[in-house]
Amino acid sequence: MTNFVLTVPVTFTKDGQEKTTYRRVGAVFENTKTETGETYLSIKLDFPVAVTELVAFQPREKETEEGGDQV
Repeated sequence: MTNFVLTVPVTFTKDGQEKTTYRRVGAVFENTKTETGETYLSIKLDFPVAVTELVAFQPREKETEEGGDQV
């Protein structure tokens, strides 16, 4: 089963340059139906999220071991 870290992009200006960080808001799990072999995604949010864009990344090795945030 593959999983991804679900994030929200946060854009800000620092020293006159626009930068983007990604705040963790949940996880995405890739699953397979045993009967048909069909792949589907399951999204689990850490808390209610009111945003217009979500971004999923494959977790870094450290996150899979410790469950840390991706920034």
